[in-house]
Amino acid sequence: MSEAREILERVARGEMAVEEAELKLKMKPFEDLGYAKPDVHRALRQGAAEVIYGEGKSAEQIAGIAKSLTENGQKCVLITRLDKEKASEVSQKIELDYREVGKIGIVGESPKERRGKIVVATGGTSDIKVAEEAAVTAEAFGNNVVRLYDVGVAGIHRLLAHSDEIMSARVIIAIAGMEGALASVIGGLADCPVIAVPTSVGYGASFGGLSALLSMLNSCASGVSVVNIDNGFGAAYTASMINHMGE
Repeated sequence: MSEAREILERVARGEMAVEEAELKLKMKPFEDLGYAKPDVHRALRQGAAEVIYGEGKSAEQIAGIAKSLTENGQKCVLITRLDKEKASEVSQKIELDYREVGKIGIVGESPKERRGKIVVATGGTSDIKVAEEAAVTAEAFGNNVVRLYDVGVAGIHRLLAHSDEIMSARVIIAIAGMEGALASVIGGLADCPVIAVPTSVGYGASFGGLSALLSMLNSCASGVSVVNIDNGFGAAYTASMINHMGE
């Protein structure tokens, strides 16, 4: 008899309180694959299931972890930072939906029912690879996503043309390189949390995104928080948590 079934049967017999059973299930450990320990109950503890970081892992390891998660009931497994060549190898071992622009693989199905509205905006077209990592992640976590690409401050009328989308969003992810000004501008327009993502896009003095990072950290607009350089996934994860709290 599995540990989970034993706990449920004890609850059914009245030998264990529901609260105690919930805690025990949340504390259920992991599956030990030797090279990885997939956290099979993360969704129960945190509300969002485990995501596989693809960079640095072999195709065999990625496929093995994904299989472990799906066999333990996870319906949608995200694989981030997955390059095209490795994705091809993984797809030979497990069914994979690969989104090349954002370098994200999806095993299983994204939720059909989506909530709220997260706006993903970019300063330029060069930021779209980071934006797609964010957008696909947010959709996989059950959020409605609106993409506003190439609406940077060099032509601010492009952003203002989407004022309705900005004003009606529950969370906005502002993604920009160069001097990273987009986050401050959106922060001055929106009445919802803004998550700023600096990107490594820019000329020499942008220092691989450091200039945008410092600009966003020093934003004079209230309600702007900042994640790491090129971290579209991290922004989307936080945005999803905020959006779902609104539900």
